[in-house]
Amino acid sequence: MLAVLAPLALSSYLGGAAIPRSRIAPSTRPALQMNANMQKNALAAALAASISLSSLAANAAEPWAYSTLLEKVNADEVAKVAFSEDGSKVIAFGQDGGDHNVQVFPGADAELVQELRKHQVQFAVVPKPESNSAFQLLGGIGGLLINFLPLILLIGLNVLANRGGGGGPMGGMGGPGGIGKSKAQVQMEPNTGVTFEDVAGCDGSKMELTEIVEFLKNPSKFSALGAKIPRGAIMEGPPGTGKTLLARAVAGEAGVPFISASGSEFVEMFVGVGASRVRDLFSQAKKNAPCIVFIDEIDAIGGARAGGGGGGMGGGNDEREQTLNQILTEMDGFDGNSGVIVLAATNRADILDSALLRPGRFDRRVPVDLPDVKGRLEILKVHSRGKPLASELDLSIVAKRTTGFSGASLSNLMNEAAIVAARTNKTEISYEQVDYAIDRATVGLQKTTGTSFPKRQRLVAYHEAGHAVMGLLTPDYDMVTKVTIIPRTNGAGGFTLFTPSEERLESGLYSKRYLEGQLAVALGGRVAEEIIFGEEEVTTGASNDLQQVRNIARRMVAQWGYSMKKIGAVAWEAPEGNGGFGPQAASPETEKVIDAEVKEIVAKAYKVCKDTLVTNRELLEELTEMLIDKETVDFTEMQELVSKYHPEIVDAQKLTLPAEAQLMS
Repeated sequence: MLAVLAPLALSSYLGGAAIPRSRIAPSTRPALQMNANMQKNALAAALAASISLSSLAANAAEPWAYSTLLEKVNADEVAKVAFSEDGSKVIAFGQDGGDHNVQVFPGADAELVQELRKHQVQFAVVPKPESNSAFQLLGGIGGLLINFLPLILLIGLNVLANRGGGGGPMGGMGGPGGIGKSKAQVQMEPNTGVTFEDVAGCDGSKMELTEIVEFLKNPSKFSALGAKIPRGAIMEGPPGTGKTLLARAVAGEAGVPFISASGSEFVEMFVGVGASRVRDLFSQAKKNAPCIVFIDEIDAIGGARAGGGGGGMGGGNDEREQTLNQILTEMDGFDGNSGVIVLAATNRADILDSALLRPGRFDRRVPVDLPDVKGRLEILKVHSRGKPLASELDLSIVAKRTTGFSGASLSNLMNEAAIVAARTNKTEISYEQVDYAIDRATVGLQKTTGTSFPKRQRLVAYHEAGHAVMGLLTPDYDMVTKVTIIPRTNGAGGFTLFTPSEERLESGLYSKRYLEGQLAVALGGRVAEEIIFGEEEVTTGASNDLQQVRNIARRMVAQWGYSMKKIGAVAWEAPEGNGGFGPQAASPETEKVIDAEVKEIVAKAYKVCKDTLVTNRELLEELTEMLIDKETVDFTEMQELVSKYHPEIVDAQKLTLPAEAQLMS
């Protein structure tokens, strides 16, 4: 390294471009014509100088003037001298070991050479290193590499794609660069921070999974009775109901290795990677058996194959089918998977392949539904831990007001209430903050900007009062919890909040009477505008209401068989979300009959709504004035108002409504 770097260091220090020797002053040339011995000595001196100059940075001394150099030469204090090719720069090596840079003015080099020879000082011309042929060669090779780079990349990718043996084109257990390796997280001693005590509102699901944990902890208890450990359990339900939380609880309770992965992690751009990752995942699991494998969002890879029923993946996705086939083989193939329990979660169970769901693979299908009122209360208690609640805040009332909320929604609700309390400098969470959080979750934020126009405010008040009055007076209908004309950021000028019956919501069964009442309530806003302002002044504010009316009425006729005389008990349309894309079942003639029946049902509901509001116009007017004055009217205030006009309705509702509802405010 030293021998190579020395000339470079010298050229850098001397600076300037290389100058041909022919440019050295003519007077210098005779002096440089030495005999053979002197030339050898000079070359040796030059070589020694070049080597010593490699450490120039360490030996550099104070530069000398030209006159100083002559004095030092005459005093025999200079050991040797190195000239640049043009003779303008000199490095003098003193007897003291220092290296001195000397600038020589033009024509003085001949005098200096004469003095050096006179005092027998070794000197030589050190040429600037010529252009490095090695660099030129590298430059040429680099150009060739650039030209052939695309071809080289293609060859490299082809080699990588075909490396290894077995397991598809990506090679064995992983392929190149680990691209086929599973990305699953392996926890030998799971510490998720979640146990079954932290999971509330899904006791049935928890019991199913608790048995799996017991199988792992105490297998002899079950094997003594001939019971076999389940191969797998799939948790299915709406988003936010706690499927992943249950899996984390199983990990925290089981005390066995827990391997978790997401369905999307098996899908890659290269064919065969998904199947390779499945093999690698189960290979890890078998090495650590007994253990639990959890695959979240399994519908990403477990959708029904083409021609296999269900929604289907389509005919061209071979990669997903290979991945699914590998999962089927690993779970219950020729080799089996003794000691490995597979948990999976999905909110699209309807599209999963039937072979995946059969016993022997997923022996148990664990439904994780939306919590009922009892479950919501338990969930609210869990998510209220560590939060100071006001004494008047009754979580049972909150549970009744949050019908249809999932566990994740309730968690967010309590967190949002805590944030609002902190924002307003409260020390406790009261019903005011919880009510705000419920409204934010259901209808959006309150609109704080913009101008409030009295005419628009009165119009919205009549519209919402129409909905509320119809909801209050319709028999066996949902409870009207609150009505407000405070605008929302989602574009709503106001809203009427209904709390559905818990029994009706859980059963999913709706009577014809209830559906007809729902149509009348939905039309209440538009009909109120027509009664108060006239048909010509009816606004577009009821557009969403009319869409809802159309959907309900059409389903009554085409799906639920509520047109016995003309249509009959025939379902002419499939329920929404079944994934079917078949031709329309009804003929054009039948479609015309369906449309006519829909119009008739809507017209009947419109007449009922209009008759009710005209008859109860005083109630409509008074509720409207309350809204204009207070902007929000709660359940208790509406009950007091209705009792003035229809005390029998309020008395009848008290027999069916929960006692806690009377405290809502």
